[in-house]
Amino acid sequence: MPAGELVGVVERLRRRGETVATAESLTAGLVCAVLTAVPGASAVVRGGLVVYATDLKTDLAGVDPALLAREGAVHPEVAARLAAGARSRCAATWGLGLTGVAGPDSQDGVAPGTVHLGLAGPPGVTVRSVSVDGDRQSVRAGAVRSAVRLLASALG
Repeated sequence: MPAGELVGVVERLRRRGETVATAESLTAGLVCAVLTAVPGASAVVRGGLVVYATDLKTDLAGVDPALLAREGAVHPEVAARLAAGARSRCAATWGLGLTGVAGPDSQDGVAPGTVHLGLAGPPGVTVRSVSVDGDRQSVRAGAVRSAVRLLASALG
């Protein structure tokens, strides 16, 4: 991810007096890590929830266990709930939620490279689903880029 994009997101959040938090499954904290690599990020990054295990999606981020039982952990609505959970649990202006399959194997019938992103903020919740080609590292890196860009687009 180009450093300029990250700096721009952090700077826009700072100028607006807003904050962000994450709830990450397949990226296991990478979005929070890249955001906090930017000097001054402590003014805008509230924290992150690593919810790699399915039960932690409920315990830490407040995802409805009935949704997880019905749809599985890799579903657009789960990403939306993760985003909302990050926002509320960390008392942030914006919440980012990520779930997906990094591979190499499918999970619950979902193909590797499938990524669902949720963004919860003042205007409501947005969900975007993307397909990322490549190996496990490429999928995770693509998920991080997509999440940061989703937040950037909401910030204008």
